[in-house]
Amino acid sequence: MKKVFKFLSLIILVVVITFVLFLIYAIANDYEPEGHETVYLSDTSKTLADTVEYKLMIWNIGYCGLDKSMDFFYDGGNQVFTKESQYLENLDKITTYITAKSKNTDFILLQEVDTYSKRSYYINQVDTLNKKMPEFLSFFAKNYDVFFVPTPISKPYSSVTSGLLTLTPHEPQIATRFSFPGRYSFPVYLFMLDRCFLENRYNLANGKQLLIINTHNEAYDDGSQRKQQMAFLKDYLLSEYAKGNYIIVGGDWNQCPPKFENKFNGYLMDMEDKMDIPEDYLAEWKWLHYDSIPTNRRIKYPFDKAKSLTTVIDFYLLSPNIDALNIMTDDLEFENSDHQPVFLTIKLK
Repeated sequence: MKKVFKFLSLIILVVVITFVLFLIYAIANDYEPEGHETVYLSDTSKTLADTVEYKLMIWNIGYCGLDKSMDFFYDGGNQVFTKESQYLENLDKITTYITAKSKNTDFILLQEVDTYSKRSYYINQVDTLNKKMPEFLSFFAKNYDVFFVPTPISKPYSSVTSGLLTLTPHEPQIATRFSFPGRYSFPVYLFMLDRCFLENRYNLANGKQLLIINTHNEAYDDGSQRKQQMAFLKDYLLSEYAKGNYIIVGGDWNQCPPKFENKFNGYLMDMEDKMDIPEDYLAEWKWLHYDSIPTNRRIKYPFDKAKSLTTVIDFYLLSPNIDALNIMTDDLEFENSDHQPVFLTIKLK
């Protein structure tokens, strides 16, 4: 009996030591970005016209791994990874779609773009897009860099390197990564995203500046981190608008626009844990969304149009000195991603 007890004690000790060493390694390798980091700086960028229309596209591509066949363990589903053959099909269709749309688009704002992750079979999606779109400049801001995500225990998520990608033929004067405030408690934060927004800044012919901001806000908290992030963003936007600058924010907000009421035809609205941006948040600014087609599906189950819950969390925010001319969501029925692309045409006042 004593031998059995000693053996079990030894096993427990080995497990504890292994876990402690794992945490120490995770702490030592934790990605801790600065408050703001310069991604790109140019002394030769051209001035943009302030009298023409500009077209934008936003899309969370779900690292090309959240196609319609997927449910997902983070959302209560069972699967961790899509099959490699399906992933490669998603990658080809998504990058082909973006390449085709780029011919008539000035700014493409993407979220969940992987550079080195097990979930995307270690294919660098930034490089893939750069090769397909050599005439476009690309600006990448990392928001997820974990050497090993240990959940689920049975099939760990493993290594992830991912972030925001802005593609454009227009060279900015500067591109900057801004860290959002707030993080999870220890040790959870070691394995979660470090949220941020990516800003491209352009000099305009009228002496002001145009700011194109790519954002991806928190998703898996109780809402408190999203509130911190929105307060931080609000202060920043107001300070820039006070200078007379023009500002466009687009991306995956992980919350609905103010007072959102859907007009979906054939889709079910997701009311579980629904969180709207407060009505008084930058009330004089313009929220642009297309309310007839959802931009995101809940991935607790594989996609079924008659059963899957959907919502709108991908949209734009414009400063008051910008006019919106057209907004449209392209209904791809979540074929290759759990999000859908949204297009906007604007003109500066």
